[in-house]
Amino acid sequence: MPFPNIDPIAFAIGPFAVRWYALGYLFGVGLGAGYGYLLLANSRLWHKGEPPFAAKDIWDFAFWTMLAIVIGGRVGYVLFYNLPYYLANPTEIINTLDGGMSYHGGMLGLMLAVVLFTWKKGTGNWLSGLDMIASVATIGIFLVRIANFINAELYGAPTTLPWGVIFPTDELGVPRHPSQLYEAALEGFLLFVVIRIFTHVFYALRRPGMVAGIFGIGYGLSRIAVEFVRLPDSQIGYLMGTTWLTMGMVLSVPLVVAGLGLVIWAMTRKQSLLRTPA
Repeated sequence: MPFPNIDPIAFAIGPFAVRWYALGYLFGVGLGAGYGYLLLANSRLWHKGEPPFAAKDIWDFAFWTMLAIVIGGRVGYVLFYNLPYYLANPTEIINTLDGGMSYHGGMLGLMLAVVLFTWKKGTGNWLSGLDMIASVATIGIFLVRIANFINAELYGAPTTLPWGVIFPTDELGVPRHPSQLYEAALEGFLLFVVIRIFTHVFYALRRPGMVAGIFGIGYGLSRIAVEFVRLPDSQIGYLMGTTWLTMGMVLSVPLVVAGLGLVIWAMTRKQSLLRTPA
């Protein structure tokens, strides 16, 4: 099927152009903060009725979130995906106009941000803070993956399936897996639904670390699955002489392992997961 004719630039004011990619991050943080406010304001969802910080503080944390995503995502990309190039061209590290962001790096940045923010607010409830981040992160993932599709980047391997897309940036001009949409569906929409069920049906936020663990497992497995049909970054290619192992898979395995550890730890603590709200 042909690629939809969508301009990567959402709008322009004189020489200033705003891309859908940037709006994906902006609206991801904004909508995530709005949903986070609702979660934090509902004390019945949290362990002992204590959210990691007050709902009104979510807008302050949103600023921390944006910085954490941008800095963590960029540092992660430099370290994990193209370190030799940036060692040779250090001034390019701060040049994000041509892309170059790592989701795994952004996640690490968010984790550090929530630990520091809860410490700053004096609650120290960083595990519940991670749960809150995990509950809302899928919103941003969904929007940015849609933006990746609009940018005609990060597409997949050639396919004969009827929904294969011919991307305008592909020199071969063959139908390819729209892997960006696969990730939007799995890491974004489906994982949001799963986590929503756990937070509002099983009251998983009452077990600090539980939701963060579910997110780690869900995101990691979804990313690994899509990596089988998504093309690796050209400067890295497939790893260890294989035709399937990618850096995205390697970086996702620790997320799954850590997620399993968090779920097991949260489940073995002496507190009720399934109690109903008062």
